[in-house]
Order: sequence, then C-alpha cells, then structure tokens
Amino acid sequence: MTLNLIKLCVGCPSIDELEGWQAARLADMHARGVPAELKHTTRMTPKRSSELLDGGSLYWVIKGSVQVRQKLIDIRTFTDAEGIKRCDLVLDSKLVPTIPRRFRPFQGWRYYESKDAPPDLESRGGDFADMPQDLRQELAEMGLI
Repeated sequence: MTLNLIKLCVGCPSIDELEGWQAARLADMHARGVPAELKHTTRMTPKRSSELLDGGSLYWVIKGSVQVRQKLIDIRTFTDAEGIKRCDLVLDSKLVPTIPRRFRPFQGWRYYESKDAPPDLESRGGDFADMPQDLRQELAEMGLI
C-alpha cells in the first residue's frame, strides 16, 4: 500500500517560490560540483519507509493548504556533526500541483493516506492548471473547487 507524508512548507508563500528555492539549491550544488539532488532533512525517520517508497509523495502545505506534492525517491538516515541522528527525504525535482485543500498547522511531518490526499490539479481537467495560483487558492477557500 502506498503511503505519503505531509509537511508544512514554512516561510514559503507559493508554489512558484518553492520552485525557485529548489532551483537555486540545485544550481548551487551543480556549481560546487556535488551531486545535485533535492533533500529535506528531518530529525525523525519514518518507520514505514517501504510504504513511502512504493510510489509515495511528500505533500507540501503552503499558506494553510495542501497545494503541491513531490515524489519521494529515497529515505536516508545519517548522524550529523553534532552526533544527532537525522533523516534525508530525497525528493523528485518535479513539483505536481494539487487541488488546494485546507490543512491545519502541525509540527514535523505526518503520514498521509492516499485516500485523504487531494488529487493532482491536472486530473481535474478544464482550465484549473492555467489559473493563477492565488485565484485557485481563493476559490478553494470558498469551497468552489
């Protein structure tokens, strides 16, 4: 069974901003000559890694709504320079917008069942994917999409 994670994208106002941050991070890695991959480091390691790596994604909550997801590629544990165990969630570089869905604040990450996750925006059809992100967010908050 595929399982996902959900996490707040703290300090990020939009999908475009997240995309910019990640592009800058990849460009910096290329410039330094290190393997370029997107990683999000957490303190806790998911216990259900095999289910997460069976097609799971990390769903990002931006401005109070699930708005985008990234496929999980790998989960790697390590010990940092201070001796603290950490975990890297390795992410695909493709950001997949979802139909916005409100989600209350929380700390850390949570498991997110596929049945609870919002569908990809492209699956909705119509002109939703072409709509400005702010307008999609507003319509979602009014319960219209």
